[in-house]
Amino acid sequence: MSNGYTGPVTESVSLKPDLGRFGVWLGAITPELAAQIESLGYGAAWIGMSPAAELAWAEPAFAQTTSLQLATGIVNVWSAPAAAVAESYHRIESAYPGRFLLGVGVGHAEHTQQYRKPYEALVGYLDELDAAMVPTSRRVLAALGPKVLRLSAERSAGAHPYLTTPEHTAKARELVGNSVYLAPEHKVVLTTDRDEARAAGRQLVDFYLGLSNYVNNWLRLGFTEDDVRKPGSDRLIDAVVAYGTPAAIAERLGEHLDAGADHVAIQVLGGSDQDNLVSVLKELAGPLFG
Repeated sequence: MSNGYTGPVTESVSLKPDLGRFGVWLGAITPELAAQIESLGYGAAWIGMSPAAELAWAEPAFAQTTSLQLATGIVNVWSAPAAAVAESYHRIESAYPGRFLLGVGVGHAEHTQQYRKPYEALVGYLDELDAAMVPTSRRVLAALGPKVLRLSAERSAGAHPYLTTPEHTAKARELVGNSVYLAPEHKVVLTTDRDEARAAGRQLVDFYLGLSNYVNNWLRLGFTEDDVRKPGSDRLIDAVVAYGTPAAIAERLGEHLDAGADHVAIQVLGGSDQDNLVSVLKELAGPLFG
């Protein structure tokens, strides 16, 4: 039976990782939090904020769970040497086979002094991972624009786009084909107060409005210069931050799946303590997995 894809037969064989439909995007994780996330039905926890090359936080979290996948979202090629990352990967893979996904990216030009020829640096980093036998099927790239999206399809399992929209997901899927893994991140605020949700969204999005790669991506998606000028238009904030009832948020996140995503990483805003995070994830779990 046809799956609707008309590319080469060799591309129809998928090596996509299986992280379930929904995961959680975090700055850090503890073993206790990992166990709670798994118990609620989420398939993965993505650890952002450019974690160090020594990924020692993963093993304690794996030890308290049985099926939860852990992923980096992402390790930064400028600050996490590939050889050290590969050593960590192989140690984790040996102890917990098939449960770790390595997300890799180049970060931001505005915050990296040595940021020169980032595409070439990313290619070189992937060459080092190849030499260290880190399989392409267990790594993804932070990718927004067409060039790195294509690279993610050629040199990894796929892409982990951050701070995007379902419209971006649809364009990315069209560009890379059906066999490539797509796991976008989307922010949520569990409130029906529109002003409260937009305030929480703007507090975080403000940082990214000063970064050219995100601004350029939004412009490619049809947002205007006025939309991406600080503090960001209501239109932009509403596009990248889902809010409302749990059902409304689940519907918005599901738009990524409808657009071709394999998995959506959910970043909860509006409260940084663990109890609030778990409470929000619990309320969302019903409509997400029901």
